[in-house]
Amino acid sequence: MKILDRSVYLGPSLYAHFPVIRMTLDLEELEEWPTARLGEEFITPLLESLPGLLQHGCSFREEGGFVRRLREEDGTWMGHVFEHVAIELQNMAGSAVTFGKTRGNGEYGQYDVVFQYESEEVGLEAASLGLRLLQHLLPQNLQPRAIREEEFVWEEEREAFIRFAQRRALGPSTAALVRAAEERNIPWIRLNRYSLVQLGHACYGKRIQATITSETRHIGVEIASDKEETNKLLADLGLPVAKQQLVYSEREAVRMARRIGYPVVVKPLNANHGRGVSINLKTDEDVCTAFENARLHSRAVIVENFLSGFDHRLLVVNGTLVAASKRVPGHVVGDGKHTIEELVDMVNQDPRRGIGHEKVLTKLELDYQANRLLELKGYTKDSVPEEGKVVYLRSTGNLSTGGTAVDVTDIVHPDNRSMAERAARAIGLDVCGVDFLTEDISISYKVAGGGICEVNAAPGFRMHVAPSEGTPRDVAGPVMDMLFPEGSPSRIPICSITGTNGKTTTARMVSHIFKMTGKVTGLTTTDGVYIDGHLTVNGDMTGPASARIVLRDPKVEVAVLETARGGLLRRGLAYRRCDVGAVLNVQADHLGLRGVNTVEDLAKVKRIVVEVARDTAVLNADDPLCLQMADHTQSEHLCYVTMNAAHPLVRDHIRAGGRAVVLEQGMGGMMITIYDHGQHIPLLWAHTIPATLDGRALHNVQNAMFAAGITFSMGVELEEIRHGLRTFDTSFFQAPGRMNIYDDHPFKVIMDYGHNPAAVKAMVELSERLESKGRRILVLAAPGDRRDEDVREIAQLCAGHFDYYICRRDDGLRGRESDEIPLMLRETLLEAGVANEKIEVIPDEQAAIQHALSMAKKDDQLLLFVDAIARSWRQIQEFQAEESDGDSQEAEPFHPVDLTAFGGFQDFALDADVELIRDERGVRIAAVEEAD
Repeated sequence: MKILDRSVYLGPSLYAHFPVIRMTLDLEELEEWPTARLGEEFITPLLESLPGLLQHGCSFREEGGFVRRLREEDGTWMGHVFEHVAIELQNMAGSAVTFGKTRGNGEYGQYDVVFQYESEEVGLEAASLGLRLLQHLLPQNLQPRAIREEEFVWEEEREAFIRFAQRRALGPSTAALVRAAEERNIPWIRLNRYSLVQLGHACYGKRIQATITSETRHIGVEIASDKEETNKLLADLGLPVAKQQLVYSEREAVRMARRIGYPVVVKPLNANHGRGVSINLKTDEDVCTAFENARLHSRAVIVENFLSGFDHRLLVVNGTLVAASKRVPGHVVGDGKHTIEELVDMVNQDPRRGIGHEKVLTKLELDYQANRLLELKGYTKDSVPEEGKVVYLRSTGNLSTGGTAVDVTDIVHPDNRSMAERAARAIGLDVCGVDFLTEDISISYKVAGGGICEVNAAPGFRMHVAPSEGTPRDVAGPVMDMLFPEGSPSRIPICSITGTNGKTTTARMVSHIFKMTGKVTGLTTTDGVYIDGHLTVNGDMTGPASARIVLRDPKVEVAVLETARGGLLRRGLAYRRCDVGAVLNVQADHLGLRGVNTVEDLAKVKRIVVEVARDTAVLNADDPLCLQMADHTQSEHLCYVTMNAAHPLVRDHIRAGGRAVVLEQGMGGMMITIYDHGQHIPLLWAHTIPATLDGRALHNVQNAMFAAGITFSMGVELEEIRHGLRTFDTSFFQAPGRMNIYDDHPFKVIMDYGHNPAAVKAMVELSERLESKGRRILVLAAPGDRRDEDVREIAQLCAGHFDYYICRRDDGLRGRESDEIPLMLRETLLEAGVANEKIEVIPDEQAAIQHALSMAKKDDQLLLFVDAIARSWRQIQEFQAEESDGDSQEAEPFHPVDLTAFGGFQDFALDADVELIRDERGVRIAAVEEAD
């Protein structure tokens, strides 16, 4: 049994609309060993190792359902067991995940196992450990050799995994804030491996790190971290505080303790979580020992008078007390039979106690501080306390050191409430924990005495959201209400645009329209990420990583996200929902890759953006596969785009008050028209949009219609949509690689990134619509990772439409031989009836383009399908035609290919004297400079 492949999805994907991990598991010989055949020798140890599996409902949706599946007559297969084990391991580590799904993938013994995760690293580690556990539980004859030889102690492995998970999971306070955000529909993004989280999107984003927020003032944190300064500020306001003095040596500590008067407390100046704190010290020797312990955490040490009473944490958020908890230090209670060490083990059996912040309580430890307290009381770990005797192992009540918490919010005296709120305002903290010692929190400090011993920035929430006793308090809610008051936005408008062709141009059109309205847009495309029109990251940026760049940028007000198939298949979406999801078309491209073998498979992938759209789904009504997606959206509105004004379904949709963008024929040409709620809204003539080349580029007419439908659905005014479309053209600077036209040569050059049959067909049709008095010359290519039938279809679509063909390949071969693609294109053109002398094979892109430019004459038209967009455009611009009278004879074409076959030439002067080299077929395959 082994893992063949894995994918981690950040958000909505083919498998779920939340984060999941997919693993392809090969059972190998275990395909013949379902749990029924493995028997109780396997099932019983499995349930003993992971008792939580007893609660899994599985397909029965009731407790014990999974165990029933294990013990059914036919049993269940190991892939299904692996799914539940991966889920349960995460549950043990504190992740509340439940979803899983296992399906055969068509290959013998292979299964796609999908399971939910909260932390990517924890989910992957759970799968790794789960696989090892299952292999160790197998009969020895079925175990891999490496497993048989491996030392595997389950208890140690389990504890190590839980500690691993705790180091990577959100802390309890951060997790509480994230849950409160989700309850309020506020999006969040984890910014690092720890507790730094962004709440809200882009310009509306706020940040938290544990309970420090983006509204927390740095000076307040600095003051709270300085216990001496805090004490003085509060004392100056007349608030009850302990007398204290800062010391730097053991000698000073003893002197100050005598001056203040015993008993005293010794603690570090700037530590937290109760580290290094010693209380109720009554002798000089106690002070000396405590000083050395405090110095382990801080260079400066505080000595203060000991205030008797119970330790209370008063939590103040935005100036208001929201919770109060009485903290009891970690302790055991004697029974007259067991030693303290045995009592600690017994207490740690409480299922509420775990490692670190794994559960609501933390396990007790017999460490240095515990042993010191025991020694002061005359005990050791082997002592047997009398029945009912409380033995404290800590001097402070911090939950992180094994303490317990009792909620007392409802009984806090008004004077004590006011005191805590004044203290928080005095320090200047938006989220503040006031530690107050008093015998009875329900009695005013003015009567019962007591005092503030500490004020904490970033106070923990665990004691309030999950107290050992009393009512849990929603303390994260007030923080959310402070950061995002009622009615304030947390999400920016997001549109997600996908399709086989046109998505880049449409995304650029939408971004341009929003920019014309004055909005700062974040745009992701196949050529980079743009913030407010400026390229910030270069490259193909159409996946979740680029979307996160946009959603994290504090300037961005609108997100326009081109969403490609590859990113959806590899990592899913980076956001749980979008306002508008648009699918332009679904056509054959990238088939045969990553399990997508048919256009129907491809449609399911692209449908994801429609499934998560909440306001409007914009669909191509002229594409049957897009039309079917209407059944899978939960969006409030449905907007159809059609170039057929008589489309029967769209007509019925409009009559029912639905939204549509329709291309209608008028006396002045083709009018792009919007229908909505029964209104007929003529938007603008298609030929007035520069990108349509006077209406000849029908594919850009359709792209403009989608841009209009998307922006209209996102609330852009009609006149602003008109202005945006009228000022958008297909220049290299507005739409690089998308129908870029260069007219500064005596001939016309059209450059396009088209790389699939549908895109090539659109450009071929456009070429024929554009008037040309001269020849039509084509530079043709196809990506190496396309199916042979797709490559041949591209050539077939071009055959007969041009006067001369130059076949090339992309720089990246993508698994093909050096000249395999251009030769396949040539062969197909020949089969389609193109004359041999009209075809040339020049594999190198730069050489192919240079040759096309060199052979072009006045009034010719060149259509160049390119891969390296910026390089090719620069080559077109910098081309210098040789002087001629326009009647010169056409030079015999040349063709550079794999020059390593000719002595390693890789670069050569294209205008130099050349020697033609032919292969055994007589095809001109290279030109090299004449050697000296």
